[in-house]
Amino acid sequence: MPANRSTAFRRTFAVMAALPLLTLAACGYGSESKDNDTSKVAAEGKKLSADTVRIGYFPNLTHATALVGDQEGLLQKELGGTKATYSQFNAGPAEIEALNSGSIDIGWIGPSPAINGYSTTDGKGLRIIGGSASGGVKLVVNPDKVKSLKDVKGKKIATPQLGNTQDVAFLNWIAEQGWKVDAQSGKGDVSVVRTDNKITPDAYKSGSIDGAWVPEPTASKLVAEGGKVLLDEADLWPDKKFVITNIIVSQKFLKEHPDVVQAVLRGSVKTNTWINANPDKAKAAANAKLKELSGKPLPADVLDPAWKSIQFTDDPLASTLNTEAEHAVKAGLLKKPKLDGIYDLVPLNKVLTAEGKSTVDDAGLGVK
Repeated sequence: MPANRSTAFRRTFAVMAALPLLTLAACGYGSESKDNDTSKVAAEGKKLSADTVRIGYFPNLTHATALVGDQEGLLQKELGGTKATYSQFNAGPAEIEALNSGSIDIGWIGPSPAINGYSTTDGKGLRIIGGSASGGVKLVVNPDKVKSLKDVKGKKIATPQLGNTQDVAFLNWIAEQGWKVDAQSGKGDVSVVRTDNKITPDAYKSGSIDGAWVPEPTASKLVAEGGKVLLDEADLWPDKKFVITNIIVSQKFLKEHPDVVQAVLRGSVKTNTWINANPDKAKAAANAKLKELSGKPLPADVLDPAWKSIQFTDDPLASTLNTEAEHAVKAGLLKKPKLDGIYDLVPLNKVLTAEGKSTVDDAGLGVK
């Protein structure tokens, strides 16, 4: 990849991380980023090795493990006397910046920011310690303008952000059709229009875009505006599974407070178990937290289809992360990253074993 293009990609992430969090980007959805302590369970019981653990996530349905775990106090319950505080982020680069600066310790985040965060610190900044969600990404189009996949050529299709997880996936899909697009400018056989998720529905209504490759609930918001799902990204993956949300931790915090990390993972596993056993209650809990954070809940015609398209899993689906990194390299957005050591699944597997669940694999990318 030309050096200027690689530099531009890295600069894009750096600039976006430094911007005030006034709009939604990457997979974000909801209000401005903010710190809050909204635990439903008071920090009580035995304190672990840290007084506080600072947790970040997006106000987005693909981060529902964190939404529900926060709303229902399931994460705090496992932490006992160690207090959980929460920060919401509207963009992956901003969350990585917060992790690197020590503003948060643990976060829920998409694969592309995690890959970039690991690569740009030469493997010293973070580890992926667990999975959270799969799926929940769709290509939604204006059915009057786009009637088949081949009709996407020549159209204006939005993605959330240059180099974000959905942007990389769409660029890779375009290449597989044999079409050409300049990754940086988005110009070519398809016009890739980088548009914040918050304003994508308005852009669709105005006709300035013909469709979007976006995560939930933005995809279902477009459908509610008359759009049609032309492609579910899950259909492009083996077993229809691909990582959309992981759990990351700063390596410093992991080294100094392994008991706290394990407690958060235990809370995440128990939250996913509760979500999968009580989908309607969990959906309501996630929506209640979204209402608290953004000022209004999602309407049923958006919430219900969006929720159905997301699978909540403890498995980080490590092989798909590697594939997504390869897609970014092929698109010309990233130099081939060295991902060896990006995972440390030992704490998670201890939790899974204790809970009587199957352990998960790091696809050869774990710490040695």
